[in-house]
Amino acid sequence: MTISSLDSATVTLQQLIDANKSQQQKLAEQLTAMIATSIQKASNQASLDQAQSIAHIPFQQFRLDNRQLEANDVFVLLKSQTANSEKSRDYLLQAAEQAAFILSEIDPSILLSEATNLSNTSSELQTDSIASMQQLAALPCPVLYVPNIRDFLGSLIQARLQYQQPVTLPTVVAVTGTNGKTTISQLVAQLTQLMDQSSAVMGTAGNGRLGALVQASHTTGDALAVQQFLYQMGTEQAEILALEASSHGLDQQRLQGMPVTVAIYTNLSRDHLDYHADMAEYAAAKAKLFDKAHFPDLTHAIINIDDEHAQVMLEMANASGLTVWTYSLDSSKTATFVAADIIPSLQGVQINLRTDFGDDKADNIEIISSLLGRFNVANLLAAIAAVVALDVDLAINIERIAPTVAQLQGAVGRMQRVPSNDGCFIVDYAHTPDALSQVLASLKTHCKGQLWAVFGCGGDRDAGKRPLMAQAGLTGADQVVLTADNPRTEDPNMILQDMQAGMTAEQYQRTHIEPARQTAIEYAVSHSGVDDIVVIAGKGHETYQEINNVRYDFDDSVVLQQTLNQAGRV
Repeated sequence: MTISSLDSATVTLQQLIDANKSQQQKLAEQLTAMIATSIQKASNQASLDQAQSIAHIPFQQFRLDNRQLEANDVFVLLKSQTANSEKSRDYLLQAAEQAAFILSEIDPSILLSEATNLSNTSSELQTDSIASMQQLAALPCPVLYVPNIRDFLGSLIQARLQYQQPVTLPTVVAVTGTNGKTTISQLVAQLTQLMDQSSAVMGTAGNGRLGALVQASHTTGDALAVQQFLYQMGTEQAEILALEASSHGLDQQRLQGMPVTVAIYTNLSRDHLDYHADMAEYAAAKAKLFDKAHFPDLTHAIINIDDEHAQVMLEMANASGLTVWTYSLDSSKTATFVAADIIPSLQGVQINLRTDFGDDKADNIEIISSLLGRFNVANLLAAIAAVVALDVDLAINIERIAPTVAQLQGAVGRMQRVPSNDGCFIVDYAHTPDALSQVLASLKTHCKGQLWAVFGCGGDRDAGKRPLMAQAGLTGADQVVLTADNPRTEDPNMILQDMQAGMTAEQYQRTHIEPARQTAIEYAVSHSGVDDIVVIAGKGHETYQEINNVRYDFDDSVVLQQTLNQAGRV
């Protein structure tokens, strides 16, 4: 049975409570408490009757978007990140015309009274409050105020999906960090697949089975999309799901109810400070992935101890009683997985993997990979550790994994080499100063000529990152071409102006500024030499460029390949 076939069937909250008493006691308790609390808060007989009846109202599906709402669905009204009360009130009133009932994270009585509260006196406010309660009771469907709905929304959605047709859900490996999430999740999926386990991925590069990914709009979808995808992978008998856990997704509890068994932390560098107040808040959001209170199925934490914020993750993982494994590229460090020797090249990398499991067979293993860049060694260690954590027989597992590493392919748009007769041309997703620095540092040691970097910064995002990106490029590359990324609603020229803040005269001499991204790529191809390396950074796997809320077809790898063809360099 697919998700869509459940739409015609109905269920009640009471049936979900009864069905989950033995399997998910916590969910049953939360639903019971939710209904009991609503009854206690009922201000009049009408709202009391609504709260008492809510458990027995048949409904079809949960919906988080009122545009997708159909008759007899349940609408879940969540707080907007922009705190737009007027829009939330409109959603509530529109949904009430169709929904079986509404579960609201926002106090609906306050929401309905806010329209006139700003200019009213205290006596008028009391009158408005009574009026709003009456307005609420008069709505076509019951509305329950559930301020902690995110604490169990994912579990509730999954319980609904499982009610008609129970399926075995995949074991989940989740990866968080600023950089490396996409590559590691895809490496985990590839490794498990090569070891005869059916796998799937969910993240920035797309969702689905390997080789059949569907492009996603967010790294971590909303709670409904995440749970529907998990269930769908269960119906397709996927055994392992490797997913990217973004800081937004963790902070907003979009992954609540996911059966995360193994959690991986890669690194933390400046990103998303338009959302998080500072780096400490950003790190705290990432650390939620290692909190067993949020993810009760957790068994293993795999943490990069080379990162300066690793201690935050270690403390949370240890407090949760997890088995903690660490990995490092520093041979002098004591870690569970260490790349003792690294020999990188433009053809890939050779690694001597050292472990501390105390088994001679697993202590020192040679690994060969076609992945480019020193930072991809860290990604490999994390992926190998995750797959080992899924099997209790450590030594045998590591011995089996090592030969398969040579078959692994990097994620699309991550250090992706585009074919050429001369020169070396790379497309990479690096869109943070740290990621760009790592990419350029990895390639610099192999560059016989000049190293070029073509990149920009996204619009409507953290403007403070812009000069840092430019400096990262100028520090790591010989020649820099500054161009547009996804300008969104901003003027690309203003973004480029922000990027140039603090540049020296010497840096300007090595910089070419071209707002049109295709023209910028053409410039780099036509001016680079046969021994040069050119990196087109920032967009990677993306197949569009967003300008003034319109997404135009634009794929760096395709544009680069066409430009190389026209230049006669292929």
